Amino acid sequence: MQTHFTETQLQDAATARSNEILRTCVHCGFCTATCPTYQVLGDELDSPRGRIYLIKDMLEKGRPADEKTVKHIDRCLSCLACMTTCPSGVHYMHLVDHAREYIEQTYQRPMFERVLRWTLAQILPYPTRFRLALLGAKIGRPFAGLMPDARLRAMLEMAPKQIPPVSRNDDPQVFPAQGPRKMRVALMTGCAQRALNTDINDATIRLLTRLGAEVVIAEGQGCCGALTHHMGKTAESHATAAKNIRAWWHEMQGEGLDAVVINTSGCGTTVKDYGHMFRNEKLAEEAKAVAAIAMDVSEVLMKLDLPQGAKQPLKVAYHAACSLQHGQQIKTYPKDLLKRAGFEVVEPKDSHLCCGSAGTYNLMQPEISKQLKARKVQTLEAKAPDVIAAGNIGCMMQIGSGTDVPVVHTVELLDWATGGPRPPALERDGQLAVPILR
Repeated sequence: MQTHFTETQLQDAATARSNEILRTCVHCGFCTATCPTYQVLGDELDSPRGRIYLIKDMLEKGRPADEKTVKHIDRCLSCLACMTTCPSGVHYMHLVDHAREYIEQTYQRPMFERVLRWTLAQILPYPTRFRLALLGAKIGRPFAGLMPDARLRAMLEMAPKQIPPVSRNDDPQVFPAQGPRKMRVALMTGCAQRALNTDINDATIRLLTRLGAEVVIAEGQGCCGALTHHMGKTAESHATAAKNIRAWWHEMQGEGLDAVVINTSGCGTTVKDYGHMFRNEKLAEEAKAVAAIAMDVSEVLMKLDLPQGAKQPLKVAYHAACSLQHGQQIKTYPKDLLKRAGFEVVEPKDSHLCCGSAGTYNLMQPEISKQLKARKVQTLEAKAPDVIAAGNIGCMMQIGSGTDVPVVHTVELLDWATGGPRPPALERDGQLAVPILR
């Protein structure tokens, strides 16, 4: 694709990077075949190719974002299926991230939308605030139908039936390896996950220590920054990301780390991109070093040699989170691990398509999100599974709200297969005492 940025425009690092990306696009349209929003809406401007044209026009002309451009960029899930499909290697993620930042800086959204986005940015990345918000949503859920705005209804409907108690495993501490220590890793405990489902981190700690990893919960870590990053709120996202970088760098400079383990794939895609995000900032060296050792939990488990398990009488439908299969290009590890643990693993039709969760997308674009959820649930249930496994809390909440099939994190099944407790979601009453590790 030909571009016509001025030398002055290219002095800006973000614009220079976008120029590089735009010039790799050859208009082939392969991306339209795997774009979820194009599949649902059928509008060229709701495909990666269409959005690329809109972004190019906006950035080249240096004009403020207009309503049309904002509408179609906002509809993008950032599922990154287009990057998996693209034969030219167009790095759409960095391009759309820059577009969102540019929109945030130049476009005046309607007042209600500004308040809504500000509220989400002030609540979701903070577990305590999020817990309080979930409690309020749980109380207001019976009145969701009275809400005049679909986004407000979606926020009330997202509240889980049960809000789990705080897990003290998420507090800063060190969990020693069982037996000889093979690795020393930091576990990213996250933000929304700590409020929505504490079983995931608990199971991850048990599993990693059982397999010989010393697990560090670093002092000062928190939200990865993805939620605000995808809203174009760069200052907020970099502020929270910087806390993680400093926390993990401190451990790296102390007793050392073999990996930063991430069990929420949406966070993993962002943390692995810290080197790019901070390339022109004071923390550039530390961010690059942290990103280099960031790993999805499935990558670490492959290194730790999960033992072969006896055959389990359980059919597991594996849902491939977009941020894992497209964002991190991890496609087989979770399935390989589940099979090694003894489970029968099946995959749904069109497993490359998004479930519609995508961070705050299910809250900000609820109608499109619901269509994608319905398609995903239908294809998963068609496999008649006993349980659905995924590697991302957003996907788990999204799919779980549309099916009666239990939805668990992959590590919960692997923990159970190697000696841990049965995942609470598999209990009929949803209640199961899980011992707190010490």
